[in-house]
Amino acid sequence: MVKEFRDQMLSIVYLNVSITGFIPLLILESSPRLPAPKGVMIYSYNFRSLLRWSPVEVDRGLVLYTVNYKTGAFNKWDEMNCTRITHTECSLPWSLKERRWTLVLRVRAELGQVTSDWVETDPFVAERNTTIGPPKVNSVTVSSDSLLISVTPPFGSEAGYSLQYHVSYWENATSSIKKETKMSNTLFKIRNLKELTLYCFRIQVELLAYPEFQLLGLQSVPECYRTTISEASRAIYIVLVFLSVLLSVNLVAVGLLFLWRYHKKLKYWSQPPLQIPPHFEEYLKNPNTPGLEALHNDAEDDPDNSSVVFCGEGSQAHGGGLAGQAHSRSISNDSDIT
Repeated sequence: MVKEFRDQMLSIVYLNVSITGFIPLLILESSPRLPAPKGVMIYSYNFRSLLRWSPVEVDRGLVLYTVNYKTGAFNKWDEMNCTRITHTECSLPWSLKERRWTLVLRVRAELGQVTSDWVETDPFVAERNTTIGPPKVNSVTVSSDSLLISVTPPFGSEAGYSLQYHVSYWENATSSIKKETKMSNTLFKIRNLKELTLYCFRIQVELLAYPEFQLLGLQSVPECYRTTISEASRAIYIVLVFLSVLLSVNLVAVGLLFLWRYHKKLKYWSQPPLQIPPHFEEYLKNPNTPGLEALHNDAEDDPDNSSVVFCGEGSQAHGGGLAGQAHSRSISNDSDIT
């Protein structure tokens, strides 16, 4: 860019001023210009506004920038606090922060005596074109059926303006059913909530300037809180827990008493029934059975092959009686033989 500027040459133009000859006139060719800034735009958040643009690139030298403004009431360009600055943004001064004024800004690039064309913005009205951010949540007080929320507005109050808070809330973090309410104070309560339930909410500010104008702001990030248990429910739970423990203790005591009182019957029922072996039972019914006498004699002749069957206390008693009877029977038989 600078090289092109140095390479400019003078042009000679001859004007026919008389019939006697020509008088050469030296005229400078049209002056070179810098590229105009691009991306010129006014950014405004919570009524804090500034002008931004993209930097102009040159081979050599430091490019400076100048910003002018004019209002809708006075169609005259004036300088502001951004004349021959190096950075690519300019904040609007307090003198231009009237929210209802219509402003137009322009900016150009400068390098020495060389300048660019002016680039103007679209008309800007703060109360219509600013972006309103969400309020700041200061505190949340949780109770069994409500959330008490304290917030700070995103910007200071001004005469002729009022703020309204749009609160949307829903039960637990996954429910899609939302409820909405509107509040005008910075301390408000969400009522009629369920106990021990997780609730989430978001808050959005609405600017009310006059009856036919409203400007809705951005929603806040969701915040979730769980409601507590009421004193009445807490008392009921305590009573239910106490009754459950008391009932359990009584059931255990009744069970132990039952076991202590009927332990003999339970023990009897838990044992298998006592049965007399069939050959003993047959012998008791008919002691003169020859087969059993032969078995008895064999057992006396060969004591090593004898076997004893234990069937509990009752069987042993019966067995002893049978043995005695068998022994007396053998003695009687011996006497008969003799």
